[in-house]
Amino acid sequence: MAKDRSAYKLIANNKKAYHDYFIDETFEAGIVLVGTEVKSIRAGSGSIKESFIKIDSGEAFLYNMHINPYEKGNIFNKEPLRTRKLLLHKKEIAKLLGAVSTKGMTIVPLKIYIKGSLVKVEVGLARGKKLHDKRHDIASKDVRRQNEREFKIKNL
Repeated sequence: MAKDRSAYKLIANNKKAYHDYFIDETFEAGIVLVGTEVKSIRAGSGSIKESFIKIDSGEAFLYNMHINPYEKGNIFNKEPLRTRKLLLHKKEIAKLLGAVSTKGMTIVPLKIYIKGSLVKVEVGLARGKKLHDKRHDIASKDVRRQNEREFKIKNL
């Protein structure tokens, strides 16, 4: 019985990116890793909290992504915060580069997940939020939570 290729296991989610940015478009990118890093990610130890993406000479790189060293990896373990290359098509890189050259746009990693047997990163093209936008989002979430509470109490 073969595994479903569309099913995925979420490893890390960048909630701060959704709080600080409006996500305009998302891309799925592969990531270049060594064997012990893949084993560590499969064990569920990876973080993209403070990570960011830059494009250098036509290639996308992920900086500050933390992968805990694999406990049985000994000498094969790599630096936990090393720079990792992202695998994107040339057209996607050109689109990202063109969008980033406009004012206020940036590229942020949103999720790390395992799809089939591959480790993937969801990359988002984002615009920065102003303080009043963040306040508006928090207020609307509070109203939604309050309505859900009232609905739950009413239906009990």
